[in-house]
Amino acid sequence: MAELLYRLGKFSARRAWTVIIAWIVVLGIAVGGFLIGFKGLATSFDIPGTASGEVTDELAEELPDYAGAAGTVVFQTDDGSAFTDEQRAAISDLAAGAEDLDGVASVVDPFDAQQQLADQTQQLADGRTQIEAAEQQLADGQAQLDAATQQAADGQAQLDAAQAQLDAARQQLEAAGMPTTQLDAQQAQLDAQQAQLDAGDDQIAEQQAKLDEGRTELDAQAQQLEQGAELAGLAEGIGVVSEDGSTALVNVGYDVPMLELEQSTKDATIEYFESEPIDGVSVSFSTTIAQEVPAVVGVGEIVGVVFAAIVLLVMLGSALAASLPLVTALFGVGVGALGALSFSGVVDMASVTPVLGIMLGLAVGIDYSLFIINRHRKQLLEGAELRESVGLANGTAGNAVAFAGATVIIALLALNVTGVPFLGLMGTVGAFSVLIAVLIALTATPALLGLAGMRILGKRARAKVGQVHHEDVKAKPMSTWRAIVTVLAASAALLVVAIPALDMRLGLPDGGSESEESTAHQSFVITEEQFGAGANGPLLVVADVPAGLDDDDVISTQLEIAQTISDQGGVVAVAPIATNDDNTVMAFQVVPEEGPNSISTEQLVRDLRGLGELDGGITLGVAGQAAINIDISQNLADVLPIYLVVVVGLSLLIMILVFRSLLVPIIATGGFVLSLFATYGAVTAVFQWGWGADFLGIQAGPILSFLPVILVGILFGLAMDYQLFLASGMREAYVHGAPARLAVAKGFRAGRSVVTAAALIMISVFGGFIFAESVMIRSIGFGLAFGVLADAFVVRMLLMPALMHLLGKSAWWIPKWLDKVMPNVDVEGAALERAHHAAPAAAEDAQVGTAEAAPARVE
Repeated sequence: MAELLYRLGKFSARRAWTVIIAWIVVLGIAVGGFLIGFKGLATSFDIPGTASGEVTDELAEELPDYAGAAGTVVFQTDDGSAFTDEQRAAISDLAAGAEDLDGVASVVDPFDAQQQLADQTQQLADGRTQIEAAEQQLADGQAQLDAATQQAADGQAQLDAAQAQLDAARQQLEAAGMPTTQLDAQQAQLDAQQAQLDAGDDQIAEQQAKLDEGRTELDAQAQQLEQGAELAGLAEGIGVVSEDGSTALVNVGYDVPMLELEQSTKDATIEYFESEPIDGVSVSFSTTIAQEVPAVVGVGEIVGVVFAAIVLLVMLGSALAASLPLVTALFGVGVGALGALSFSGVVDMASVTPVLGIMLGLAVGIDYSLFIINRHRKQLLEGAELRESVGLANGTAGNAVAFAGATVIIALLALNVTGVPFLGLMGTVGAFSVLIAVLIALTATPALLGLAGMRILGKRARAKVGQVHHEDVKAKPMSTWRAIVTVLAASAALLVVAIPALDMRLGLPDGGSESEESTAHQSFVITEEQFGAGANGPLLVVADVPAGLDDDDVISTQLEIAQTISDQGGVVAVAPIATNDDNTVMAFQVVPEEGPNSISTEQLVRDLRGLGELDGGITLGVAGQAAINIDISQNLADVLPIYLVVVVGLSLLIMILVFRSLLVPIIATGGFVLSLFATYGAVTAVFQWGWGADFLGIQAGPILSFLPVILVGILFGLAMDYQLFLASGMREAYVHGAPARLAVAKGFRAGRSVVTAAALIMISVFGGFIFAESVMIRSIGFGLAFGVLADAFVVRMLLMPALMHLLGKSAWWIPKWLDKVMPNVDVEGAALERAHHAAPAAAEDAQVGTAEAAPARVE
């Protein structure tokens, strides 16, 4: 590999313009692919197969009107007074006109909704009055019927008495043998009266039946009225106009889910509602509408590159030399970013994905080019011929760059094992950016070095070419006592910084996480103040009714479900919003007490999902931002240990292969884990606890759900880079006969400058993203910058050398059988260097390879 890179380096230096033109053609292809294939980026995330995703899919099938994304436009008077009639009319006109916007499915006029609610309340009151009147009529009718029944009973009693008298008279006459003809007329009269009474009884029975039927109907109506009143009572906490009349919410529903909502549709919504300003009224937009695709390059990123340039200039002492790593890195970023964005029409790409690729492309692109340039400059100072030096630099430092880049690429590609599509895509795009950076470092950098010639050295440095440079101060092993103190202090410091990680909560950013000046944050705050925190993140609960319902049973079932939901802790209001045609699916809007990222809301989601089957086999599903947060965060939390095991295992295997040792890989991996958890702690302290939040201009909240996984992948690769450039020099010195502890000192002295510069460059690049507009990018930038700081300067510069000193020769122990079966990986290209004898100093035990190439400060 080293020999191949040596030849590639010499070829690139000799045919410099051919290589440069080839890369320009590649850039042109990337630009063409971008112009043809770029279809936009998504501002939301999705994990297939989650509980909330299944609910959304069911809504799309059964209740499509409620499956699309929904946003809120917030209107508020500037002086806090109630809206005037003119202002209310203007807002209503805007709401009505918004229905004609492309992609908008529905718009709710807040004042119409308020009036409908008032009308519903009045209808309930009128209904109660009507029922009370009907009940009184029934009571009066029953009283009259009871009186008629009593009269009929009295008449029957009188008739029975008359019949008894007539029967007695008939018996007397018959006993006396007298004729009873005269009694027949009286009997006929009594029979006629009995017939009248019987007819009256039938009429009374018929009236009673009608009265009973009316009472039954009235009872049913009263029950429905009370059920409606109870449902209205449960929904009282849902409002679109504030109590003081100063704030109104216009709810905008879109015809596609959030993941498919195009930026142009959101921009059109904002432009429309801002097109006709209302005097004395301000307007703001919720995150769904206001969230934009973050700018790929901002002021913070430019500042980061400027700091990196300063580090390069201080280290290399030449403007030309300092500019080359920047040129190659920026060119590589252009190729990598445009190439990746070309596929945005094929796959759903999150907005943060290309930004992550740019972060990595800039950082490693500068570092990898720096390693080769620094090696080349050192060889020139020692008298090497120009193109021979370029080839050797590419075969030694370039070989290490190729290996380091491969390590980072493998770690990033391993994100695909998480099974989370957007994470795997982020890892793939990041790996592609690193691959481009490696290829450019191994081809374009030698080409530029060939064109630069001896000008890569300053005038004063060129005057010293051919002189052998030795270190004035010889390396000395540290004391054992110092090593012990260093190990304890470094470990304790990292563990203390990691403490906040125990309180880490994962989530996705909402309006409260945005900057105070943003419209999303203003909308979030106003909504919370006027309507309660839960109004910023209502839940969508879907009830599956497998047996279906008769239309008469819908309201009672809705009430039972709504009451069950309301009985859970942390619920402000519940309202049924839709039922499908066959009454098998019901949707409810649930307003929690607190916001979508709060602990209580997350617990509410878990409680609702944990209810199991209700009466009739009814089951509940939950969607909404809080539910999505829980699902994504839980999925990522589940895959984090798996991914960490994969990365740690990969680290051990790679380090065993490189250093032919068992303990050095354990030290390297253990140090990485320490720095990783320290980074988690720092991120939690700043972004969740709010330490330094005012200085950084951020709002405290949950940690970005996928940040821990991303940090593992990227920081692992970078940590192994630093380990490689430091420990390889230690091993080379040890192999060439230096005592183990002296070898540690020699290797550390040889490699510390280049690792320091590389780390400072990465911190500068990553740190620039801390000041990006997007809170997601800020947290990623901070995490990477702090992670590099902790790993490079605490683990690799302090902890690792101290542990290596304490272990002595044991650090390099490896079973003989394993040593025999492993291939010889000459990462630093020492064999190539010895074969070509690039400089007299190449044979010095502690000065072999890329890791020991101390940067030459040139005046």
